[in-house]
Amino acid sequence: MKRTAISFLLASLLIVANVGQVKAADSGMPKIQGKAGITMDIETGEIIYNNNIDEKEYPASTTKLMTALLFAENKSKSDEIKYTESAKKQPEYSLDKNLHKMDIGESMSASDTMDALLLFSANDVAYMIGDNVSGNTQKFVDLMNDRAKKLGLKNTNFVSPNGLHDPNHYTTSYDLSVIAREAFKNDWVRETMAKKNSKITTSKGAILLLENRNKLVGVDGCVGGKTGYTEPAGRALVAFYERDGRKLVGVVMKSVYDSQDSAVFDDMKKIIDWSYNEKQVQLHKNGDTVKTETLTYKPFRFFGPEKKIEVPFVLHEDISYYNNDINKKELKEEYNIDKINVWNLSSDKSAGTINIKEREANRSFKVYSTISTKDIVKQNLALYIGLGLAVIIVILGVLGLILKIKNTRRRSSRTYY
Repeated sequence: MKRTAISFLLASLLIVANVGQVKAADSGMPKIQGKAGITMDIETGEIIYNNNIDEKEYPASTTKLMTALLFAENKSKSDEIKYTESAKKQPEYSLDKNLHKMDIGESMSASDTMDALLLFSANDVAYMIGDNVSGNTQKFVDLMNDRAKKLGLKNTNFVSPNGLHDPNHYTTSYDLSVIAREAFKNDWVRETMAKKNSKITTSKGAILLLENRNKLVGVDGCVGGKTGYTEPAGRALVAFYERDGRKLVGVVMKSVYDSQDSAVFDDMKKIIDWSYNEKQVQLHKNGDTVKTETLTYKPFRFFGPEKKIEVPFVLHEDISYYNNDINKKELKEEYNIDKINVWNLSSDKSAGTINIKEREANRSFKVYSTISTKDIVKQNLALYIGLGLAVIIVILGVLGLILKIKNTRRRSSRTYY
């Protein structure tokens, strides 16, 4: 009896597991080893792939995208950047990602400093940047957090410019994608991330050869990115792609650091390939009525009985979106209809817009009235004709009266003579 019960329990568990697998398959999204991930259209901000995108994770060295952005916004490529004491004092466990061949006070160009930060992912260089931009690291961290707030990010907090582990240093894959998208807009940051290698020179003549730690750069349209790893964070990766003129950014967090260091890169390839192939679904089609307004008017513009008319507003194009859980839950439609005078209505001229909002994405589409001023005239034609006839009758009556008066005067004049 016990064996039967156990067998039944195991069978039930297998059924539940299979149902879970079917649901995952039905979603169509690829499974990755990373705990969280996202892909986003760089141009529009639309979310395509999403997996735990609001879960807080440790960003590790992907933090340096924010450091690079602030560096580019506050320094020029030709500026000399000095090596600082705080840069030298990085913990021993991070030595493999420190330049450390430099002496305090030694310098290199800002261009070379950016290469060391983004290609080699030098932890000491991140502090070197913070000190040179803000005077000290803490002020620079404050600048990082202020920038995150300006981007509207609510689940990000920075403690250092390099991302070495701290329980209070965290972000989400969504927040990181927004930071990455902003960094990609900066020409200097974007050009640096695209390099496969670099040769940098210090003020004392030391020459360092750097290789980009992002294995995907230059492969299948990958035009840049940033890697990251600490034991608590796991493997993290941000990657930018351009295929057929379309740009995407992908983020994978809390992935596996396997013996070949391939898992996070495989994860990224999966979600990027899937995202480029994913098709949007139709939200509204060309000709759909998306809003109706009730307008009041007077048939003779400034006088006459007040009348009401229902004015439908339609699209002259399709509107589509990526049908994922985030967008289905959060998508909002906002209408901005111009102040309308029925006597200016035109079916060929836009009467306002419909805005489709999906977090970062805010797309605007024009809407058009299906009713024109000519239609208003047609609807009131009987009234106009009636008024016209009334006016004619009045005029004829007045003319008749005038003629009658004239005739009366003529008769009176003849009688007098």
